[in-house]
Amino acid sequence: MAVSFDLFGTLVDVDRPADPAEAVAEALRDRDVAVPEDWAAAYREVHIDAPAGAEVPLPAHVSAALQSRGVDAPGNAPRRAVVSAFDPEVRTREGAVAAVAAASEQGPVALCSNCAVPELVGRTLVRSDLGRGDFDTIVTSVACGWRKPDPHIFETVARQLDCDVEALVHVGDDPGTDGGITDAGGRFVDIAETPLGSLPVELGWSG
Repeated sequence: MAVSFDLFGTLVDVDRPADPAEAVAEALRDRDVAVPEDWAAAYREVHIDAPAGAEVPLPAHVSAALQSRGVDAPGNAPRRAVVSAFDPEVRTREGAVAAVAAASEQGPVALCSNCAVPELVGRTLVRSDLGRGDFDTIVTSVACGWRKPDPHIFETVARQLDCDVEALVHVGDDPGTDGGITDAGGRFVDIAETPLGSLPVELGWSG
């Protein structure tokens, strides 16, 4: 059995900025970037025309938002600012380590995360009780270009696990995004209904 896990809200909890636009603005100022007076509005606007279901990396969005106001940020300042603004404090959720370990005894295991911030998933794992070595593959929306619930991201997971997407079980906390696996032909397990500690029984791994 091939299993993929969502990260944020499923395996870990992280503290997110209360005001993402202002957090990014502060990080930009720290890097001597002139932040427009109407930055909050610019941050909320759509600046990159992407296909439905596609992920727009947040640094690209920030750079485009600055350019829309006539600000040309030097070098990779937008990327460094975004990474800094979303630097996480991480708490591993109860049962997460055991659930991933139990899944790995049954077959290949993936991490499948919506994340528009480069490096955030890696930093999160480093600060959690899990690690890259606990997963056979890690698929993020910022890397593969597609966000859950779009079927493309689940198809990417299945391809990297060398299985049919119909054979993939995805464990997550958000039916609106993680539940997209069902449109791809796989199975969704909602941790609100099946806590991580109950996965072995729910998926027939015990007994």
